[in-house]
Amino acid sequence: MATATSNIRSPSITLFGKGTVSYQRTAAPFQIPQFPLNRPRLTALFASLHDGNNKDDGSNKITKSVGLEELFEDSSYDVVSKDSPFHPRPLSSTQFSNSVSAGSRLRVAYQGVRGAYSEAAAEKAYPNCEAVPCDQFDAAFEAVEKWIVDRAVLPIENSLGGSIHRNYDLLLRHSLHIVGEVKLAVRHCLLANHGVRVEDLQRVLSHPQALAQCENTLTKLGLSREATDDTALAAKYVAFNKLKDTGAVASSSAAKIYGLNILAEDVQDYCDNVTRFLMLAREPLIPGVEKPFKTSIVFSLEEGPGVLFKGLAVFALRQINLTKIESRPLRNQPLRASDDSNNGSKYFDYLFYVDFEASMAEERAQNALRHLKEFATFLRVLGSYPVDTTML
Repeated sequence: MATATSNIRSPSITLFGKGTVSYQRTAAPFQIPQFPLNRPRLTALFASLHDGNNKDDGSNKITKSVGLEELFEDSSYDVVSKDSPFHPRPLSSTQFSNSVSAGSRLRVAYQGVRGAYSEAAAEKAYPNCEAVPCDQFDAAFEAVEKWIVDRAVLPIENSLGGSIHRNYDLLLRHSLHIVGEVKLAVRHCLLANHGVRVEDLQRVLSHPQALAQCENTLTKLGLSREATDDTALAAKYVAFNKLKDTGAVASSSAAKIYGLNILAEDVQDYCDNVTRFLMLAREPLIPGVEKPFKTSIVFSLEEGPGVLFKGLAVFALRQINLTKIESRPLRNQPLRASDDSNNGSKYFDYLFYVDFEASMAEERAQNALRHLKEFATFLRVLGSYPVDTTML
């Protein structure tokens, strides 16, 4: 089956008069930040655990001082990203929950155009928010960093398509913090202009992940596939150009917004199609213990027999469950020569992204990272945040 290679992209978007994020800017070379040994280690993520204003009020929602400055003292690891002292104080887990339930009018960036699944995820994460579309993932990160929006909600993995590698790389390149997660059930529809039948179609447009998730269905229909930046953009393109031989794989919401007809529903190959999104903010969330928490970290290790086993064992020894492991090549040093001069082989250096079920307010999580710190060459906490136990 021939597949066209052209991509359809939307133009730069001015974000509600607050300035335009440039999507064509070349990103700086990827580098692991290195900081002097005397750099203060206790940052905003854990500050409130030692703040006299955060004493236990009887609710038992915040644990006592846990001495995390000792854990990371005199360390070259960037455990959390540098944040300006002029930023507002971090949200507590209680404040975070209240702000969501109260429907605060936050400006939340997502990648795509109206009708994208990411827009639905943003509205689930922050009810009554002002969802702000961005052309690319990079633009959403930058919009938060530049104070154009308050939050970003971006996909990180899909139950059928796997990990969104671009966003893993951007998590380390930017200084945002993970403050939550949201899981969204994805139901793809085959859309076309009114009057167009399935047998009239010759090709279909959508995001590469969506096309992969519907591969069997699209193959049976004999349709060629073309990639776009997101599913809703495909629907918008088909509608605005009044195409008669082209359909789109997108949501039912996109069909309604752009006036398309739904030719078929649930065209994904498997019914259990769920995308997990991360909620990102300039300030970290203060971890708590009043509800199930998850912590995301990234680290690197020296090459050698059993080093990854040792790295993962620090969690197993403390009965901490790992929910996600992802490896990404270390881009500023992709290949290293083997210490064995006889074979002359080279191997990749990797970063390991790990999600585990524990709050950084728990002693066992602190001890696990203290242990990992003994032999990791780099370690950073990306966020400690409540687990999403719902499904939409």
